[in-house]
Amino acid sequence: MLRTHTCGELRKKHVGSEVRLCGWIRRLRDIGGVIFIDLRDRYGRTQIVIESGADFFDEVKSLSSQDVVCVEGVVRARPDDMINPEMETGEIEVVATKVELLNESKTPPFVIEDNINVQEETRLRYRFLDLRRPIMQKNIILKHRAMQSVRNFLSQNDFIEIETPFLTKSTPEGARDFLVPSRIHRGKFYALPQSPQLYKQILMVSGFDRYFQIVRCFRDEDLRADRQPEFTQIDLEMSFVSQDDVIQLTELMMAAMFRDTLGIELKTPFMRMDYFDAMRRFGIDKPDLRYGMELLDLTDYFKGTEHRIVASALEKGDRAIALPVSADLSRKEIDSLTEFVKSEGAGGMLWFKFKGGKTSGQLSKFVPASMLKELKPDDPSTYLILLGPDIEVHSIAGKLRVEVANRLKLTENMPNEWRFLWVVDFPLFEWNPDENRIEPAHHMFTAPHEEDIDKLEIDPLSVRATHYDLVLNGVELGSGSIRIHNRKLQERIMKIIGFSEEEAQKRFGFLLEALEYGAPPHGGIALGFDRIVAMMAGVSSIRDVIAFPKTTAAQALFEGAPDRVAEEQLKELHIKVIYDEEEN
Repeated sequence: MLRTHTCGELRKKHVGSEVRLCGWIRRLRDIGGVIFIDLRDRYGRTQIVIESGADFFDEVKSLSSQDVVCVEGVVRARPDDMINPEMETGEIEVVATKVELLNESKTPPFVIEDNINVQEETRLRYRFLDLRRPIMQKNIILKHRAMQSVRNFLSQNDFIEIETPFLTKSTPEGARDFLVPSRIHRGKFYALPQSPQLYKQILMVSGFDRYFQIVRCFRDEDLRADRQPEFTQIDLEMSFVSQDDVIQLTELMMAAMFRDTLGIELKTPFMRMDYFDAMRRFGIDKPDLRYGMELLDLTDYFKGTEHRIVASALEKGDRAIALPVSADLSRKEIDSLTEFVKSEGAGGMLWFKFKGGKTSGQLSKFVPASMLKELKPDDPSTYLILLGPDIEVHSIAGKLRVEVANRLKLTENMPNEWRFLWVVDFPLFEWNPDENRIEPAHHMFTAPHEEDIDKLEIDPLSVRATHYDLVLNGVELGSGSIRIHNRKLQERIMKIIGFSEEEAQKRFGFLLEALEYGAPPHGGIALGFDRIVAMMAGVSSIRDVIAFPKTTAAQALFEGAPDRVAEEQLKELHIKVIYDEEEN
């Protein structure tokens, strides 16, 4: 080994030891008769001292930041007034007897430190340097530890890790597939899996009653901070289980992960909330429970009101939904929020304030005394009121709630508050107005509630799914469900969403056939691993916990992908690419 110790390892007990360290020069200070080098590797930092009498003193002067060196020397204790409490090795330093330049570095395009102001595109272009920053290494190491925790927990609970194919059949799962042309089978394509959904169900039919995989998934969809075209999920499936079984095991796994990686003990069981209750109270199916501001239905209070706009809306059957904000919002803030709800599709917003025991503002003359008596508003508070059809107005009010919380920075001082929530009993189907048809709310393999099966063909939109989402601080971490394990029921679902028998057989014949050979009741969950780690690391983008992520334009700036390929490769695949004029 070139090194005897790492740069984060030496302590007072090593004083007098001869050591050899290797790393990158973080900083070099020449103060005349002495040169100090702050040497760093992924384990930490050590101060190196080169005294003027060293025969390599002048050579060291020519070294630069990010040069990689090997240092031989003797550990000595720092004087008490020179101890650096910010460094784990701050009580010692190494007096160099030899410094060898292993490789020099060009001047980096940005400073290799944590708190830098540089465009993300530059960071991704020079990802090999960005990953050298301590915070990025900390994030990647955190991810590694979380991954090992999951593997250990599931292995200890009799789960078998089984790999599933990356080259598979294209099936509709809600997002576009990445297609891979086959050279051997002319004109045919593989698809990269959006998830191992069908494979894990087949594994249950095969008798592996507890499967898991920390698996790469691929979706060709529009990107944002918490999305990537390729991402990692914790995928698990269990046979002979109920919804409660899957939920309880997932809670224990999350508790183990937080305990092993952050030293935090999570309180279980997590809170549960019905989907319709979540929409009614928060206007969103992934509410952040760290702050209040529950939506209020003021429809009944305003019945018979003389306010023309409100009265007209209520006559049409619209609802009056209020967001109570425990703050005296300024008129400028209210006007800005009005523009926000208009951008989300609302016609506008009404409001009133309660301060000093009195009402003021737009609706103040029309606020019934009975409403104030029953609601007992905070003083001061501002009530932001939306009018509209039930589902639509709740949804916009939910977005308004999140926007207000962000603007007021309600969660800014809550770094260690982990509010987990299970949202359950989702609708099995939803209406797609653009295509004028019913479609699965999640995926077509989710089992309906047993007591709702008789309503499938009569009133499908009222059927509840055995589906559950895990939410943390307003972020959906993953989804799961109990699956359909009966062919006839699976075919009924496919027929309701518009699949003909021929199409169902063509696309999913292999699954339908497997369900006829003793498929057990089964269910599972898929959790967004990158998203979980990003929240644990306290970063807003999953790109900061992925070693080599793509940009929001799905580009890999470091290696320059995607890129054109040689004509010979396209000919082998029987593909011809037609470029637009501006691309030539």
